Amino acid sequence: MKRTVPMESASAFIDEKIKELGDWRGDWRGKMLAKVRGIIHQADPEIVEERKWVRATSPGTPVFSHGGIVCTGETYKNVVKITFAKGARLKDPSGLFNSSLDGNVRRAIDIHEGDKVDEAALKDLVRAAVALNLEGHSKPKPKPKTGRATSKRAD
Repeated sequence: MKRTVPMESASAFIDEKIKELGDWRGDWRGKMLAKVRGIIHQADPEIVEERKWVRATSPGTPVFSHGGIVCTGETYKNVVKITFAKGARLKDPSGLFNSSLDGNVRRAIDIHEGDKVDEAALKDLVRAAVALNLEGHSKPKPKPKTGRATSKRAD
């Protein structure tokens, strides 16, 4: 079952996740997640933070959205993973995507300890993902059919 948590508690959840990682022997993952979070917000100040996929076995996943999911920010034992929901449709001239490259939809960036983040390239990806999400929102909806069949006969 999918559950979305209100934005205030989602932001607090991400804050707590960063803090917990930082408190655990000064773990680099908390600092990196905080840095990436900041870059995402710089790229698009209208980004909404969400917490999705909460289950009994998982506290949930930090999600960054605008017009739909832009990306998730997850931490694993040796990596901070930024997964773009529609990454396969994004141009990546800087080559940031280095994970989940075989899929038809998502693409991810695995950041390892000591890696430097190309902030400009990440901002470009975030902006492109937002633009892609909003693309579908700007199309006018087709007029509903009236249900009456009309035909013109040539006499």
